[in-house]
Amino acid sequence: MNLLFFLTPKQDVAFIYEDHTLRQTLEKMDHHGYASIPVLRRDGTYVGTITEGDLLWYIKQNTDLSLEAAEDVPVAGIPRRKNYRAVTVTTGMEGLVAAAIDQNYVPVVDDRKSFIGLIRRKDIVQYFYDKSRAADGRRPERKLEAF
Repeated sequence: MNLLFFLTPKQDVAFIYEDHTLRQTLEKMDHHGYASIPVLRRDGTYVGTITEGDLLWYIKQNTDLSLEAAEDVPVAGIPRRKNYRAVTVTTGMEGLVAAAIDQNYVPVVDDRKSFIGLIRRKDIVQYFYDKSRAADGRRPERKLEAF
């Protein structure tokens, strides 16, 4: 199985550049309903992922921060508490699943470290759930139902 089967391409993913401000980041995350968002350099290189928690910890430690002041804080200066590991397009399923265990999504980069998209953990889980149902002779479902 090729991991590109699961890929949501860059053109369909909201991301920010490392020179975006705290306010731009908050607004983009709010608009898309994201709890975390990929951070790229202007040349397309994947830098990391910033989360709501990273932003909240930064705001907590800078209590005098106003929305106007947030326009002057570059997101590159905000510490990230977790490193979202990226995989390359040649990564096997075992490596993809290993990365997805600890991350809501797995960034995918090419051999020049340029961000090409991401793979959501829920898509991987859905694939294996459907495969399991098919192996048991049941019809695959499109969405897992909540209990």
